[in-house]
Amino acid sequence: MAVSSSIGSNIFDVLIGLPIPWLIHGIAIGPFKVGAENLEISILVLCAMLFILVLSIHISGWKMSKPLGYAMFFFYGIFVAQDLWQQKNLGCL
Repeated sequence: MAVSSSIGSNIFDVLIGLPIPWLIHGIAIGPFKVGAENLEISILVLCAMLFILVLSIHISGWKMSKPLGYAMFFFYGIFVAQDLWQQKNLGCL
Protein backbone atom coordinates (compact mmCIF):
# COMPACT_ATOMS: atom_id res chain seq x y z
CA MET A 1 0.00 0.00 0.00
CA ALA A 2 2.86 2.38 0.77
CA VAL A 3 4.42 1.82 -2.65
CA SER A 4 1.09 2.38 -4.34
CA SER A 5 0.57 5.55 -2.34
CA SER A 6 4.04 6.89 -3.10
CA ILE A 7 3.58 6.45 -6.84
CA GLY A 8 -0.11 7.32 -7.03
CA SER A 9 0.02 10.52 -5.00
CA ASN A 10 2.88 11.97 -7.05
CA ILE A 11 1.20 11.13 -10.34
CA PHE A 12 -2.10 12.57 -9.12
CA ASP A 13 -0.40 15.78 -7.94
CA VAL A 14 1.44 16.31 -11.22
CA LEU A 15 -1.42 15.34 -13.54
CA ILE A 16 -4.44 16.71 -11.62
CA GLY A 17 -3.45 18.70 -8.53
CA LEU A 18 -1.35 21.29 -10.32
CA PRO A 19 -2.79 21.65 -13.84
CA ILE A 20 -6.50 21.86 -12.99
CA PRO A 21 -6.24 24.94 -10.71
CA TRP A 22 -3.83 26.59 -13.17
CA LEU A 23 -6.22 25.86 -16.04
CA ILE A 24 -9.15 27.36 -14.14
CA HIS A 25 -7.05 30.42 -13.23
CA GLY A 26 -5.90 30.75 -16.85
CA ILE A 27 -9.45 30.63 -18.17
CA ALA A 28 -10.95 32.94 -15.53
CA ILE A 29 -8.19 35.50 -14.98
CA GLY A 30 -5.37 34.91 -17.43
CA PRO A 31 -1.99 33.21 -17.53
CA PHE A 32 -0.32 32.28 -14.26
CA LYS A 33 3.42 32.91 -14.04
CA VAL A 34 5.32 30.36 -11.97
CA GLY A 35 8.20 32.02 -10.16
CA ALA A 36 10.76 29.22 -9.95
CA GLU A 37 14.28 29.49 -11.28
CA ASN A 38 14.84 25.75 -11.55
CA LEU A 39 11.41 24.54 -12.66
CA GLU A 40 12.72 22.64 -15.69
CA ILE A 41 15.31 20.80 -13.61
CA SER A 42 12.72 19.93 -10.96
CA ILE A 43 10.36 18.51 -13.59
CA LEU A 44 13.16 16.45 -15.14
CA VAL A 45 14.22 15.13 -11.72
CA LEU A 46 10.61 14.25 -10.86
CA CYS A 47 10.16 12.34 -14.13
CA ALA A 48 13.51 10.59 -13.70
CA MET A 49 12.68 9.56 -10.13
CA LEU A 50 9.30 8.22 -11.23
CA PHE A 51 10.97 6.22 -14.00
CA ILE A 52 13.62 4.86 -11.59
CA LEU A 53 10.94 3.94 -9.05
CA VAL A 54 8.77 2.05 -11.55
CA LEU A 55 11.86 0.37 -13.03
CA SER A 56 13.08 -0.78 -9.60
CA ILE A 57 9.62 -2.16 -8.76
CA HIS A 58 9.59 -3.99 -12.11
CA ILE A 59 13.06 -5.44 -11.48
CA SER A 60 11.91 -6.73 -8.07
CA GLY A 61 9.08 -8.64 -9.76
CA TRP A 62 6.34 -6.22 -8.64
CA LYS A 63 6.75 -7.46 -5.06
CA MET A 64 7.79 -5.44 -2.05
CA SER A 65 10.99 -6.84 -0.60
CA LYS A 66 13.75 -5.64 1.71
CA PRO A 67 16.11 -4.82 -1.18
CA LEU A 68 13.36 -2.78 -2.84
CA GLY A 69 12.73 -0.94 0.42
CA TYR A 70 16.44 -0.16 0.75
CA ALA A 71 16.51 1.00 -2.87
CA MET A 72 13.58 3.34 -2.20
CA PHE A 73 15.37 4.82 0.83
CA PHE A 74 18.52 5.22 -1.28
CA PHE A 75 16.68 6.94 -4.15
CA TYR A 76 14.89 9.23 -1.71
CA GLY A 77 18.25 10.17 -0.17
CA ILE A 78 19.60 10.97 -3.63
CA PHE A 79 16.53 13.11 -4.34
CA VAL A 80 16.88 15.06 -1.09
CA ALA A 81 20.62 15.56 -1.64
CA GLN A 82 20.16 16.93 -5.17
CA ASP A 83 17.32 19.20 -4.03
CA LEU A 84 19.43 20.63 -1.20
CA TRP A 85 22.31 21.09 -3.64
CA GLN A 86 20.04 22.97 -6.06
CA GLN A 87 18.71 25.22 -3.30
CA LYS A 88 22.20 26.00 -2.05
CA ASN A 89 23.41 26.88 -5.55
CA LEU A 90 20.44 29.22 -6.04
CA GLY A 91 21.15 30.98 -2.75
CA CYS A 92 17.89 29.83 -1.13
CA LEU A 93 19.57 28.19 1.88
